[in-house]
Amino acid sequence: MATTPINGIDALSAARLEKDKKADKSLGQDAFLELMITQLKNQDPTNPMQNGEFLSQMAQFGTVSGINDLQKSFTSLASALQSSQALQASTMVGREVEVESSKLKLVDEQNAPFAFEIEAPATAVRVTIQDEAGATVRTLGLGRMAAGTHDVSWDGRDAAGNRLKAGKYTVKVDATIDNAQQAATTLVRATVESVSLPRNGQQPSLNLADYGSLSMEAVRRVM
Repeated sequence: MATTPINGIDALSAARLEKDKKADKSLGQDAFLELMITQLKNQDPTNPMQNGEFLSQMAQFGTVSGINDLQKSFTSLASALQSSQALQASTMVGREVEVESSKLKLVDEQNAPFAFEIEAPATAVRVTIQDEAGATVRTLGLGRMAAGTHDVSWDGRDAAGNRLKAGKYTVKVDATIDNAQQAATTLVRATVESVSLPRNGQQPSLNLADYGSLSMEAVRRVM
């Protein structure tokens, strides 16, 4: 009894397919070529596969294979980036960084450095420092300032020249730009005590003394 030729990849027996499935759930290039050769051997001589159909199947396989390879590449890239970020973050432990905040810490016998940013030239800039109760302890007039980031160092004294106690203070900077008063962005310094490395693919976070946990993107400058 003659065997009727069968078109397509279905020419392989169900047993072979089941065996291939158990051995490897992915279809590699060698297996694909073997299936194509089997398909050609078992095609109907009276109705052979057209070249276009053959090329179409190869193109489809190439597309799927390419997507899989691309996904693997993205996974490897993401892993490499996360490792690089973790390494970069770990090197910042013990260093001072500058972050956006109005909370200023004064330490005994030390100045309290901070900075501010203005987007346009200002005809006048005023710095106001307040204690934890909200009372103004010092006002500094800085006059005209250009656009950009400016560093300031408060000596920890009030207007009468008295040294104030160590603790937490608030710094505010107002700039007069185009005859209008605007609040400038204030930047303070903090020491990186440790680094947290999340397991969900997110960026590492920096644990700052007195300022809690912040992302690396929050760092404006490394001192």
